[in-house]
Amino acid sequence: MQEATTRFTTENGQKYLTQLCKHFGHKIDVTQADDQGELRFSCGTGYLQADPDGLNIRVQSPDEANLTDTKSVVEDHLLRFAFRENSGPLLWQPPG
Repeated sequence: MQEATTRFTTENGQKYLTQLCKHFGHKIDVTQADDQGELRFSCGTGYLQADPDGLNIRVQSPDEANLTDTKSVVEDHLLRFAFRENSGPLLWQPPG
């Protein structure tokens, strides 16, 4: 399995977690409980955790190509929802 993590610093982490889960919940399997969410795409899985200062994101996929797709779909939608925050692209890191 391939993994990558990133953090989106914002005071609206819980809001974006909820928006992402509701949006994707119409298309894929989604689990949301309190400050955590799980998005199960065909290309991989996204794990979200909100806190008062932001949104932590971890994605996991079977290979590098699918990992790229999973990162892209999560990032594209998050940045679209957070357009007022004028943030640049997310900085993805390998886990650890």
